[in-house]
Amino acid sequence: MRVKGLNKLSEPFQCDEVRPYYEQLKKKGAALVLKRVFDIVVSLIMLVFLILPILVIAIIVKCTSKGHVFFRQERVTVYGKHFRIFKFRTMVENAESLGTQVTTDSDSRVTPIGRFLRKYRLDELPQVFNVLGGSMSFVGTRPEVPRYVEHYRPEYYATLLLPAGITSLASIMYKDEEKLLSSAEDADRVYVEQVLPEKMKYNLEYTKNFSFFGDIKLMLKTAWEVVSK
Repeated sequence: MRVKGLNKLSEPFQCDEVRPYYEQLKKKGAALVLKRVFDIVVSLIMLVFLILPILVIAIIVKCTSKGHVFFRQERVTVYGKHFRIFKFRTMVENAESLGTQVTTDSDSRVTPIGRFLRKYRLDELPQVFNVLGGSMSFVGTRPEVPRYVEHYRPEYYATLLLPAGITSLASIMYKDEEKLLSSAEDADRVYVEQVLPEKMKYNLEYTKNFSFFGDIKLMLKTAWEVVSK
């Protein structure tokens, strides 16, 4: 991908808090192109091996609970663009109308098979299609829903200078996020006021220090975290 001219971005990006991150990324054009090439090549290779597991999981999800196989939710990615994320449905049908948009460790909306899929991040396998399509990358800030982006502080918009990712430094450090929210009376408020700012420290650190080989390290670290479970 190429970094757009700052004057072509929307107003939230044209602030003093975002500018240092923008100038830093502008110097890393070759790494950004390599990142996109890597995403395309690896996602195509992964699809060859994942198509069968994806089909098997799809059948299991369909047979074990009522509702659609996939969960398609609107999220925000690079430059504030909205897209529909692909995930296996891990909750009961119409779960969003039954509670918050964040999930707690003891969330009753999560199905038994959904809890297993979430534990080993198997629910995120379909996101390889998002990566192939360009709305996501293998590594980058996890995409938030629009309602949480509305609460972004000016500096947080710097994290949207890169495509959203399947994994990130923040998602590794906050792998037990659901447990942190399980005891909250108002999970949405706690997420916005406490969890999101802490996650953004890691997301901003990643954006500031972005490198292609740094992405590779984060992918390997994520794989180790999943296997170690």
